[in-house]
Amino acid sequence: MHADEARRFRAALDVRRLRVLREVARHGSISGAADALNYTPSAVSQQLQVLEAEAGVALLERTPRSVTLTPAGEVLVAHTDVIVARLEDAEAQVRNTHGLQGGRLRLATFRSAAETLLAEAVVYFRRRYPRVELTLREGEPEEFLAGIRMNEFDLALDFAYDFMEPIRIDGVERTLLLHDAMMVALAADHPLAAAPVLELGDLAGERWIASTPRNSTHQFTALACSAAGFVPHVAFETDDYHVAQSLVARGLGVTFVPALIARTPHAGVVIHPLTPDTPRRRIYAVHRPGGTRAPAVAAMLEVLRELGSELE
Repeated sequence: MHADEARRFRAALDVRRLRVLREVARHGSISGAADALNYTPSAVSQQLQVLEAEAGVALLERTPRSVTLTPAGEVLVAHTDVIVARLEDAEAQVRNTHGLQGGRLRLATFRSAAETLLAEAVVYFRRRYPRVELTLREGEPEEFLAGIRMNEFDLALDFAYDFMEPIRIDGVERTLLLHDAMMVALAADHPLAAAPVLELGDLAGERWIASTPRNSTHQFTALACSAAGFVPHVAFETDDYHVAQSLVARGLGVTFVPALIARTPHAGVVIHPLTPDTPRRRIYAVHRPGGTRAPAVAAMLEVLRELGSELE
């Protein structure tokens, strides 16, 4: 292997994905690794596909009931054991240096981020800093953001949708984590479900499922559709994306779904990207000014930034 190619190879490999490969080797199956890591099987499969692309070689041989390592996979797992052991030693020293042998981190988040971004961040954080006490409250940003300023929470997740003003609150700082594309959920037997390209205007005649007036995103469906040149016929309102997808699956309408939620679609639903102008929501971490001087807040922000760059 040429020296430049070797350097690219080493730079591309991600330690978290190496750990996923190691768990697959230990358990002999995708589902076993998923249980050990508290991931979904689809998330494990996605991580392995990315790792094989980074390595540039096949790492697994798949059968209907099990997976086994290729020779290249065996070599990589052997190195992973050494790498992980060194990293764990380094992380222990860092925890001592930065005072993360104890303390607490109080988190707040909205539901669709709790199921994906923050859940994964908590798993990573606990593995790195097991002695930090974590607490989590799930709700809507308008319910918990004031708690940042009032020192009820240390770090919270917030969002801002296209066409809408973000929630205004003084005395906090925001860090952008990712842009989350808004997609459309259609019933699997919808005439447009298999369309190669879908524009929002193609759905002008559909019944829509939108959020309720008590939700800060209530106007998003109307504003996004208006920008596409039509007024949506809103037939149902719910603030639960799972309920909305259940209604879609039964042919009762279509609905917007963030890409984070679209990673695990409801049975009977097809999630379709929109072109050419994809509506988005921006997801932020919110903390008090100077809050990043707190070691636990800074450490969680680092984890969230890493995950946000992978999910975008």
